[in-house]
Amino acid sequence: MTNRKPTRTKPPIGSTAQVGVGQRPVAGDENATLPSARTSDSDVAQFIAKMKTMAPVAAAGRGRLIFAMDATMSRAPTWDMALQLQGGMFQAVKEVGGLDVQLVYFRGMGECRVSKWVSDPDALARLMTSVACRGGLTQIGKVLKHAIEESGGRKVNALVYVGDCMEEDIDRLCARAGELALLGVPVFLFQEGEDARAERAFREIARLTNGAFCRFDRGSARQLRELLTAVAVYAAGGHKALLALSSEHDGAGARRLLAQLKPPGR
Repeated sequence: MTNRKPTRTKPPIGSTAQVGVGQRPVAGDENATLPSARTSDSDVAQFIAKMKTMAPVAAAGRGRLIFAMDATMSRAPTWDMALQLQGGMFQAVKEVGGLDVQLVYFRGMGECRVSKWVSDPDALARLMTSVACRGGLTQIGKVLKHAIEESGGRKVNALVYVGDCMEEDIDRLCARAGELALLGVPVFLFQEGEDARAERAFREIARLTNGAFCRFDRGSARQLRELLTAVAVYAAGGHKALLALSSEHDGAGARRLLAQLKPPGR
């Protein structure tokens, strides 16, 4: 496997997905430039260890989580699987409450869209299923810039990013990640596949923001769903919410976190 996506052709003209939660394009000044498979136990252990550094959300407020995804053509072969997993995260926190989520996705020739902040996970699930992949380059810089702007107005508790490659200047992305670090916004990056250049960039962004990195593929689909759920639930309600999730049938991710997170007051 090479470290670049194949050159993509301009996508056919089509209508942009429109749903009830609303979307708007994300403006950005980022200059895109061309540039082992299954999640290992050590990757998961490192991901969980990083969660110990996150402070729980204050009980009086609502957690805010930005969920961003690469919708470029290289992800098309596994897109349906990814949508199912990502949609499952929002469904899992439906009963928890206290979490507002915003969806960001990019695709095509410079298209980058952001939804309104919503508390209804069903609305975001519908939005995700309406998005189709289109050929184009990655726009991770725009995602990070948007998260900076959002957190400048009101605290964002976490940024989750799911993608498979990276076709931008790494140093530019790291500069943006440093700004997020100053704002206290951890970035949790999930990589589909094994593109080496993307992995280096994703790991460095996670390190700079005190977030975490984890790879996934079809063989680790259940594990990814559990970890995404745990991140979202922790952003919504901290330790208490994780404890409640851990008693559920699909609470393995929460149980992994609780095994290393210090209980409140200790």
